[in-house]
Amino acid sequence: MPTKKYDFDTVINCKNRASVKHDMMYRIFGRNDLLPMWVAEMDFPTPDFILQAINQRLQHPMIGYTFGDTDYFTALTTWLKKRYHITARAKELHFIPGIVAGISFFVQAFTATGDAIVIFNPVYPPFIQVPLQGKRELRCSHLEIIDGKFHINWEDFETKLQGAKLLILSNPHNPGGRVWTKEELQKIASLCQQHQVKVISDEIHADLVFNDEEQFSFSTVSEEAKNISATFFAPSKTFNVAGMSSSAVYIHNEDIREQYWNYLDGYEVANGHTLAYTTAIAAFTHGEEWLGQVKAYIQNNIDYTIGYMQKHLPKVKVMRPQASYLLWIDFSAMQLSHQEIKDRLINQALIALNDGTEFGGERYQNCFRLNVACPRTTLTDALERISSIF
Repeated sequence: MPTKKYDFDTVINCKNRASVKHDMMYRIFGRNDLLPMWVAEMDFPTPDFILQAINQRLQHPMIGYTFGDTDYFTALTTWLKKRYHITARAKELHFIPGIVAGISFFVQAFTATGDAIVIFNPVYPPFIQVPLQGKRELRCSHLEIIDGKFHINWEDFETKLQGAKLLILSNPHNPGGRVWTKEELQKIASLCQQHQVKVISDEIHADLVFNDEEQFSFSTVSEEAKNISATFFAPSKTFNVAGMSSSAVYIHNEDIREQYWNYLDGYEVANGHTLAYTTAIAAFTHGEEWLGQVKAYIQNNIDYTIGYMQKHLPKVKVMRPQASYLLWIDFSAMQLSHQEIKDRLINQALIALNDGTEFGGERYQNCFRLNVACPRTTLTDALERISSIF
C-alpha cells in the first residue's frame, strides 16, 4: 500500500475560531493584524485519521459519561513502549486534562504553601506561574549556554535543591529544544534522590526529536529516576490537538502513584471527555507515518530559518533545537533595549513572537521564541519581516 503524502504547505485561515494563537493577539500584543508565530501550536491541519475518528464517534446519537477503556490504555502503553521505552501497566497510567493542569495538581498533592520548587530557567512560563500562584517558593537554576546549547550549572542546581520538595523538568527543554543526555538525567535523578526531591518530567515534546538524537524518558535512565518521578506526556504538541485537552501521566512508584491518584480522583479533577479519549487512541494508534513526515518538514524549516538568519542577520544568535519547533533567538547584538526590540517586532514587522522575559525575567529581555511549525511561505514571510527591521 503506497505511503500517503501529507500536505504541510497549504496555508489555512485559522482566524475567527476562538483560537488563542490567531484570535487572542489583540489582548496580548495590542493589535490583531500580526503574523502569529508565538503559541506552541502547529499551523498544519490536525491529521485526517484523528478527524475521522472524531467524526465517526459523533455519528452515534449519544454523548454521555465516559472513561478510558481497554483501547485507550492499549494505545498509551503501546506508544510508551515504542517511543519512550517505558513498559507501563494500565494501573500506572492516569488521564489528565492537560499537562499544565496535571503539574498544578501534582504541586497541590505533594507540596504545601511555602515549600520550595526548583526549575531550570529559561523555561516554559507555566512552570514559573504554577508554583508562584500556589504561593510556593520558586527557585530558579539558570542554564548556561555552551557551544550554542543550554547546559546545567550543577553547582547552582544542587544548591537550589537543598530543602526543596519538587523539581519540574522540561524534557526535552522548552525553550531551546535541548535534549538532555542520559548522563545528565541520571545526575539529576541522583541529586534529587539525595535531597529527597520528587521530579515532574514534562515530556510533551519528546516525540519531536530531530537528527537521530536519542531522547531518554526520565524514568528510564535509572532506578532512582523511576522511583522519584512522574512522567507527563500527550498527543497535543505531536499531533496538533491541544484543544482536546488529552494528556496522561505515568508513575511507577506505588506510594507516589497512590497519593497522586487519590488527589485526582478524590477531587474529581482528571476525568476525560469523550473526544479526548477518541483523539488519544487515534493519534497513538495511527500516528507513526504522519509524525515522520511532519518532523521532516519541521526540520527543513529549522534549517531554512538558521540559514536565512545567518545570511541576513548574522549577529543574531539562533539556538538550533534538538527537539520541537520552537527557536530561541537572541537579539542582544542589535544593542537595542527590550522595549525597542519588542516595539519593532510588533509595530514595524507586524509579527507576534513569545517574549523572552516570560520565560525567566529580565535576564532574557533580548530573547524571543519563534514557532516554525507552519507552511514555508508563512515562515519566509516571518523571516523577511524580522530582517527588515534591523
